[in-house]
Amino acid sequence: MPYRPTERTEARKAEVRAGIVGAARRLIARGGYAEAQVAAVAAEAGVATGTVYRHFPSKAELFAEVFREASQREVDAMAAAADGAGSATDRIAAGVESFARRALRSPRLAYALLAEPVDPAVEAERLAFRRAYRDVLAGVIADGIGAAQLPPQDVEVSAAALVGAIGEALVGPLSPAGSGDPGAVIGPLTEFCVRSITEKEHALVNA
Repeated sequence: MPYRPTERTEARKAEVRAGIVGAARRLIARGGYAEAQVAAVAAEAGVATGTVYRHFPSKAELFAEVFREASQREVDAMAAAADGAGSATDRIAAGVESFARRALRSPRLAYALLAEPVDPAVEAERLAFRRAYRDVLAGVIADGIGAAQLPPQDVEVSAAALVGAIGEALVGPLSPAGSGDPGAVIGPLTEFCVRSITEKEHALVNA
């Protein structure tokens, strides 16, 4: 008679898998992907190295799972903040500020999620989540245009530009975030994002 896993064994399997993902996330938050070698993840999770490989046949698959879980939390947090009451500019400001504060509380993890060089499997996940951030912001901008709170504009281009600006200001090579004063980044970044979708466009100069 073939073996059929019970509810209890399936729950235990899910618990071990979640523990491995959590351990990898903690290591990445401390020192980036290089810190999360499989042996280190196993030790952090309190399991054997072979157990890690039973759940994740490769390190790339483990990192992709960590990335999905951690990034989804950030997208959900931004979406929740941007879904509050107020005008479109209030909502954009709330979403940007929420994202920035969370990123600056865990800068190493933010760098890993937004900019650290990664395996192609993780890069594919990063692109998917960049689209998710864009879609959150695009939804608010579209609402603002519909309510005559924002000037007409290309919603997707504006939202994509905001995603790029946020990432560069927080973890890019030009970021001032290393000053140790979150207010030095969060306030100006939020102000820039709001201003960039509300001010009148400048006429293009023909070359």
